[in-house]
Amino acid sequence: MTTAGRPPLAEAARLTPAFDPDRLARELAEVSGHRWQPQRIHAPGGTIGQAAAIDWRVLPLRNPGGDAGRTDPGGPGPVSFAPTVWLERLPYLAEILAAIPAPLNAVRLMALGPGAASQPHRDPKYALDRGFVRLHIPLVTHPGAVLILDGVEHRWQPGEFWYGDFSREHQVANTGPVVRVHAVIDALLTEDLAALFPQDWQAVFATADVLFNQPTPPPAACPVPLPFAIDLPGSITDFDRDEPLDGPLQPATIDQISGELTLTTGGRVLALAAAGPNEYRFAGWSEQRTLQLTGDGVRLRVRGGRSFTERYLPATAAV
Repeated sequence: MTTAGRPPLAEAARLTPAFDPDRLARELAEVSGHRWQPQRIHAPGGTIGQAAAIDWRVLPLRNPGGDAGRTDPGGPGPVSFAPTVWLERLPYLAEILAAIPAPLNAVRLMALGPGAASQPHRDPKYALDRGFVRLHIPLVTHPGAVLILDGVEHRWQPGEFWYGDFSREHQVANTGPVVRVHAVIDALLTEDLAALFPQDWQAVFATADVLFNQPTPPPAACPVPLPFAIDLPGSITDFDRDEPLDGPLQPATIDQISGELTLTTGGRVLALAAAGPNEYRFAGWSEQRTLQLTGDGVRLRVRGGRSFTERYLPATAAV
């Protein structure tokens, strides 16, 4: 990412503060008495992909619905992200997570076994102009464990707090004799979180094309009677698209299901999370796309960095 007159942002940055590596190691011992499950991906359409073919295992600490059996990073779906029972056994790490000034999605302990190496790949959604970041706190490592990010080798140390731009090509490999374990934290970028980056990033953030999400607002009642019927472009739930406001409309319903405000359309049920006054993002996604509810319709907004486009659609007949 470049900004006129400024250098491009680096592929990684060490954040403040640092954490106590000994406390993190002691807590890790409390949850290492069983073999963790293989890492899985979150595939398009909300499905869970196949298990990793290498020795790459996960203990989930936050994921959709707090499901202690899911090892994928999750994404937009019928339930919001919540802590799993494993986080209760890691009070110091829970304290660290609670202090991160940003809404959190998935948090996983990820263990890369000796001899394991991933294929080079990109994770496009973790981009600053989409308002997503992936953070790492190493717990156990070794000089033989390396992250290659945009061609640069990194060996982050226990207790350090790191951001990496994983929308760039990257690969992990462990040629050491011990299992490498990192806490991997998926978060929405906020201005408060950006303040934890190094000073040389601050001037760039001031003008760079990044999307800053708002802090999670306090709970508020839905501003429209439910259920609420609306015709929306089917592309609004295609999360691989950057400008999903075009295309044919299809029926959608906003309603309350099991305590979650949800949008149902095209055979998918997607939980909504508050993003501002009468405005909602998709739980598991950023403010890259939001719905602002009015008494007689919905204003769709799609952001790309600091710019945005919008489309207003009137409500249809009551359900």
